[in-house]
Amino acid sequence: MEEEMKTLIFVLTSISIALANMACGSPSNDNDPFSKVISEDGTTIAYEKIGSGQPLIFITGAICHRKFQPIIDDAKYLSKEFTVYNYDRRGRGDSGDTEKYSIQSEIKDIEALIEAAGGSAYIYGHSSGGILAMEAALTLTNKVKKVYIYDPSYVSNEKEYKEYQLTKEKVATLLKEKKYSKAIDEFLVSIGMPKIFTFFLPFTPGWKRTVQLAPTLLYDITLTENLAPTERLSKIKVPIAIAYGEESPEEIKRVSHLLGQTIPGSLLQGVPKQDHMVDTKILVPKMVEFFNQ
Repeated sequence: MEEEMKTLIFVLTSISIALANMACGSPSNDNDPFSKVISEDGTTIAYEKIGSGQPLIFITGAICHRKFQPIIDDAKYLSKEFTVYNYDRRGRGDSGDTEKYSIQSEIKDIEALIEAAGGSAYIYGHSSGGILAMEAALTLTNKVKKVYIYDPSYVSNEKEYKEYQLTKEKVATLLKEKKYSKAIDEFLVSIGMPKIFTFFLPFTPGWKRTVQLAPTLLYDITLTENLAPTERLSKIKVPIAIAYGEESPEEIKRVSHLLGQTIPGSLLQGVPKQDHMVDTKILVPKMVEFFNQ
């Protein structure tokens, strides 16, 4: 019963913050200046650089882009210690896209940002962004200094995998039919949002901009749909810290512990009183300590 109550609290907290995200989803100013890099396949990747210190590439999770107010706030806190490269992942915000998605293309986007940062950088990835950060660490070993991830969201067992495959099929069908709002509803319900809450989402400010991100749901599902590839991840040579919220779902905590056992020399950190929607102010000192070791 105690575990069920924790899960309920997590879901309700996540829903509240998700609604806040959508309410703040409209950009503060569509004419705000931004920089851009060109990825290897010619895709334009938009980013903003703020702060001072060592360069840090900030990789967000699903249904996010750099102008969501919570992402702006996170980047602001991070910028107190780092030069933050807050960017729109491909298919989001002011960045371009290609017809066919691949994880490798997103790694190339990160590589282009690292080059813009001077050729090497730290990486911070949240949720599915953490999985992308690990993929970058595998591929860009000589360009990624260290990696800090929070709540990496691979599926944790075969049952969850099969359920997620059904979600993927439903989302793909809805996207093909251009039913973007329903695709987002399907995804949110699959990760724990009570269905009744989805009826209120279209009435939240910023919903139209959120709906525009729907095609990228399949990108994040592609990143997270499988069990953690432990054999491949065990080859990560870049120093990495794996943090998880002690109030996050048990599935995420299991994945985090598995990664901690898998990646040689990795640092596993439980963050007290935090769930999936972590308070970045609490993470920043932990990042600084890890990056300075």
